[in-house]
Amino acid sequence: MPGFDTITLLTDYGTSDEFVGVLKSVIWSIAPQVRIVDLCHEIAPFDVRGAGLMLARSAQYLCPGVVVAVVDPGVATARRAIAVEVGDGMSVLVGPDNGLLAPAVAMVGGASRAVELTNEALHLPAPGPTFAGRDVFAPIAAHLCNGVLFEQLGRRVDPVSLLPGLLPVSREEDGALVAEVLWTDRYGNLQLNVDPEEVDTFGEQVAVVLGSTRRIARRVETYGELRTGEVGLLVDSYGLAALVANRSSAAVELHADAGDQVRLERLDEQETATQRAASEVIVPFGRRNG
Repeated sequence: MPGFDTITLLTDYGTSDEFVGVLKSVIWSIAPQVRIVDLCHEIAPFDVRGAGLMLARSAQYLCPGVVVAVVDPGVATARRAIAVEVGDGMSVLVGPDNGLLAPAVAMVGGASRAVELTNEALHLPAPGPTFAGRDVFAPIAAHLCNGVLFEQLGRRVDPVSLLPGLLPVSREEDGALVAEVLWTDRYGNLQLNVDPEEVDTFGEQVAVVLGSTRRIARRVETYGELRTGEVGLLVDSYGLAALVANRSSAAVELHADAGDQVRLERLDEQETATQRAASEVIVPFGRRNG
């Protein structure tokens, strides 16, 4: 029976050690015909939530096949190793049952079936129990690509019993919207857990409060609409509201990172007047100081 032809990898292994190379070599030793996509190996160590969010953002764009996701601070404990079938068999997600896979499973419509990886005949012999990526998840993915049936991987489990991912939800509080930074990308854009429609009534400018920092963000559609040093609020490529800057880092401007709480507030009268006055300032061409 034909299996899958693509395996996508997501880990917190980094690339300074041999872990990723070993993972790929184990896969190719069992299924040399398979293609491997490196989604990311630079997840912060042990950051299950961050990895789950990345996988959820990517899920609808990944090539059908097997996804191996390994961010596993509970390796060798009682946490289950699982495989989750989605899309009525179009893809299978393999990894630890610690909430990592749950957001992506939800994003693509839920699980068709799930199993605990109890069939040790499909694992590698393990000198020790702490490298499940090499000894369990990689060989399981390779065997699936060689046509091993999903139900042969181990004991069937109810998908409802799988550990859910913990995703923060924005909330209204005293007329403000209390949100959280979900993700900071390499450009310093701050993705929020905010549907753009939630701030539609705030107007063209929004007060952004992070700790003791309060800045004004202007609603824009592109980065290029922003002036140097200005913070913007736009709809990002995943359809969520994001705080951004033009050719600089909103994370640096706002001293913010993933996990930080953000309050989005309507401007008060004084702020509105100040912003209106600033927008009306015209500097004559060629004018010099002094």
